[in-house]
Formats: sequence, structure tokens, C-alpha cells
Amino acid sequence: MRIWNIRRAISVKGYVRLGVGTFFFTQGLCFASWASRIPDIKNLMGLSDAGLGSVLFALPAGSIASLPVSGWMVTKFGSKKMLLIGALCYVLTLVAVGFMQATWQLVAALFCFGLVGNLVNIAVNTQAIGVENIYKKSIMASFHGAWSLAGFSGAAVGTLLVSKDVAPSFHFVGIAVFCFALIAVAYPYTLRGKISSGDQPFFARPDSALLTLGLIGFCGMACEGAMFDWSGVYFQKVVNAPKTLTTVGYVAFMSTMAGGRFAGDWLANKIGRKKMLQMSGVLIATGLMVSVIFPYIVPVTAGFLLVGFGVSSVVPLVYSAAGKSPTLSPSMALAAVSTISFFGFLIGPPLIGFIAEEASLRYSFAVIAALGFCTAMLASRAKLIQ
Repeated sequence: MRIWNIRRAISVKGYVRLGVGTFFFTQGLCFASWASRIPDIKNLMGLSDAGLGSVLFALPAGSIASLPVSGWMVTKFGSKKMLLIGALCYVLTLVAVGFMQATWQLVAALFCFGLVGNLVNIAVNTQAIGVENIYKKSIMASFHGAWSLAGFSGAAVGTLLVSKDVAPSFHFVGIAVFCFALIAVAYPYTLRGKISSGDQPFFARPDSALLTLGLIGFCGMACEGAMFDWSGVYFQKVVNAPKTLTTVGYVAFMSTMAGGRFAGDWLANKIGRKKMLQMSGVLIATGLMVSVIFPYIVPVTAGFLLVGFGVSSVVPLVYSAAGKSPTLSPSMALAAVSTISFFGFLIGPPLIGFIAEEASLRYSFAVIAALGFCTAMLASRAKLIQ
């Protein structure tokens, strides 16, 4: 009987981990589907580099706008309920993005995409912290690995559909149907109740330890945002790759990002989280500078592979550390750190567009490389990361 109970507990833990991981996968698949079609949507809308940068500003702006309320809602109503509501709205908003005809409509849809996407982000990461508490070890990177695996899969599907000239609207509808099925299966296995308890303010000011985590997240997310939004355009305009190969860089980035996250927990425990972040910053900067100095398909692809591995563990380590804050609940600490971190998404992609308009995309990527190196510099000051 005792052995049966132990096996049952292990099985329950496994189902909960799989259920939460499926929501990470669903969110990553939706985002990657959008990112893989950015060059096509740019051309369909007739946008310049600066125009695309302005449009892309809407998505992180929506994320930033929802950060304080998302943390409060997850704390008050529970991560399980907010995860379901956010995930369903996220999928529906992706479909809406594919059917927009005017630039202002696209901006509005992307703002909503960022708005509900952040609700999902806070809720699912709060769930992941709860699962970590059950396992009593770090498994956050593997959850984010599921997100990246979905990103790789979404990019691969996007590459195939681009080569077949399938419209983004039909592409996104197909993804939505698949995601609804995943949500229906996974939702019963997410954690019940509130991961955090007690009264929390609507917005909590981060202490110095959380502020440092936020700045590390800022640099990492600026690099991620650059790769998500501009890797395809970089291959198109700088590398001059054929149309069927414009997503190769994005696929390369997502592949090592996914692989790095699945290995991230083991490697961080092996060499230490602080050293892991320092190594990550160096890899990001090196990969981007290789892409700037040698703007050809092979070296740029190799550079993007390095960037993917470098970026892979930054956000998981930052979020996991934030969830261990002694001063705030997990969801409020995540919201506080994410508020700072998501300014990287807010500033990075538009900054690339504006610099590219005045100089070139190569100069833009050099600036992002400098931000990547800042990750290594800031890691030495992170008190919550050992």
C-alpha cells in the first residue's frame, strides 16, 4: 500500500508538471506563429523598417500596461483560473492579428496580444513556481524549454507555410484549433488554489535584489525581442537570403534556445547560477557580433545559434529567483521583475527599427550585442542568484 501511494504521488506530480508545461507550450506556439510571419505581414502592410518598429512597439506596450493588474489578479483570483482565461484570449487574439487589414487595426490587435499574453505569463510562471515547490528542486528552465520547443515548432511550421504561400490568417486559425485542444486536455492537471496568499498591494515596488533581477531580465528580453521580431528581416535585408530561407535564422535561434533550456537546470546546478548567467551574456554578445561582422548565411546562422543558447537560461533563472523573494508573493514578485524586464521587449525591437532607418540593421544588432554583454556584468550583483 505504501509503495502504491508513493507511485501515485509521483504520477500526480508528473501529470501536474505536464499540464503546466503544456500551457507553456501553447503560449510559445502562439507567439512563434506570429513572429514567423512578421516579414510577410510587413510586406502585406507595406511598412518601412521604422514603420514596423513602431507597430511592434504595440505588443510590449500591451504587456507593460497589464503587468501591475496581472500580478494582482493572479494573487487575488488564483493562477489556475487566470491561466485559463488568459490562454483562451491569447489564442483568439492571435487569430485577430491575422485578419487585420489596416495598420491601426494591427497595432490595436498587437496591443491586446501583449495585454493578455502577460496575464498568461504571470499565471503560468506562478504555477511553475508552485510545481518547483512540490519537486523541491529547480525545474523552471524545463518549463521555459517547453515554450522554446513550441517556438521552434511554430517557426518550422511558419517556414513551411511561407514556402507554400499560405496566408497568415489561415495559418493562425489552424494554430488556434490545435491550441484549444491542448488547453482542454491540460487544464484539469494544473495546480488548484492560490499559489500565494495574503493581501498584496495593487503594485509593489521592488527592493534592490528584485531590481537587479529586473535589469538582468531587461537585457535578456531586449535580446530575445530582437531575435523574435527582427531575425527574419535581418536574413531578408542584410543576408539577402532567398524567400524560402528567411526564417532559417529564427529556427536556428529557437532550436538552441529550446535545447539550452532543457539542459539549463542541470548546467546551472553544475557550475552555479551566477556563472551560468555570466556565460550566457558572453554567448549573446559573441553570437550577435559574429552576425554583424560576417553577414552571410552560414556565419549568421552560427551566430544566431550562439545567441539562442546564451538567451536560453536568462529569463528562467531570473523568474525562479524572483519567486523566492522573502518580501513579496511569487505572483507579485514576478510582476515587479517582469515590469522592468519587459521594458527590454518594449525598447529593443523599436530601437532596432529606428537605428536601422538611420544607419543599418547591422548597427542595430551591435547595440543589442552590448545589452547582451550587460547580462554578464549585472549577474555578479544579483543577491538572489547564487
